[in-house]
Amino acid sequence: MTSNDTKRGVLLMVATTLVFAVQDAISRHLAGQYNVYMVVMIRYWFFAAFVLTLAARQAGGLRNAARTDQPLVQAFRGVLLTTEILVMITAFVYLGLVESHAVFACYPLLIAALSGPVLGEHVGWRRWSAIGIGFVGVMIILQPDGGVFSPYAIIPLVAALMFALYGLLTRYVARKDTAATSFFWTGTVGSVLATAIGVFYWQSMSGPDWVWMSVLCLTGAGGHFLLIKAYEAAEASAVQPFAYLQLPFTAGIGMLVFQETLRPNVALGAAIIVGAGLFTLARARKKKQVL
Repeated sequence: MTSNDTKRGVLLMVATTLVFAVQDAISRHLAGQYNVYMVVMIRYWFFAAFVLTLAARQAGGLRNAARTDQPLVQAFRGVLLTTEILVMITAFVYLGLVESHAVFACYPLLIAALSGPVLGEHVGWRRWSAIGIGFVGVMIILQPDGGVFSPYAIIPLVAALMFALYGLLTRYVARKDTAATSFFWTGTVGSVLATAIGVFYWQSMSGPDWVWMSVLCLTGAGGHFLLIKAYEAAEASAVQPFAYLQLPFTAGIGMLVFQETLRPNVALGAAIIVGAGLFTLARARKKKQVL
């Protein structure tokens, strides 16, 4: 049941971003020690169990949660998200948390840019201007001709593009399916794909790292639970801007735990991206209020 408690929704979103930042840090640690396919596979096992448990407790049970008239799109969403997670964790290993999330922060701009061709939504000149400015921020971070460009910087950009497409397809299927149905397909299809790949890369894991893996699984389920509660408590347009807090949370962990550095161009580019993203969110909210 949804309500309209904006303060509670914002607090839940802040908690969500903190949990996801911790999850990313643990993923970075484990993927640095073990094959990323195995790490994602085990994480998805727990995620699928969480999704199935939630679905079983809803009215109609698993059969009702799985019912959809657009199974191919729902399945593709699950594949897309699983692949995006694999790509993003790979970015953590090669590029670090700070720079990976600085680039990944452009995904709301990609959603705005692609909402026209994918969903048929109108994007005005103000939002197109913000999208262009945001990608100036991306180029500042990447520094393609500054002598320090790393090809690994493309990895989180690819992840951002995939996550943007996943977000757009989620909005597309929401025209006919409930959030519970989309959540069910995301978890189950993702688990099947992650297992089909990860089972071939199994490695023995130390006792302490099994503890970290358990925490990773708990933060994954806990983060999604908090996210659901945040959207139940308040309108998405009210809480979505606070999702950007994952960037400073993750950057802080990266610098404190992994001794990463925050280069000036990364800080400047990230600030430009976040500013442009917040503007597009504000314009979308204003347009919704007018309609």
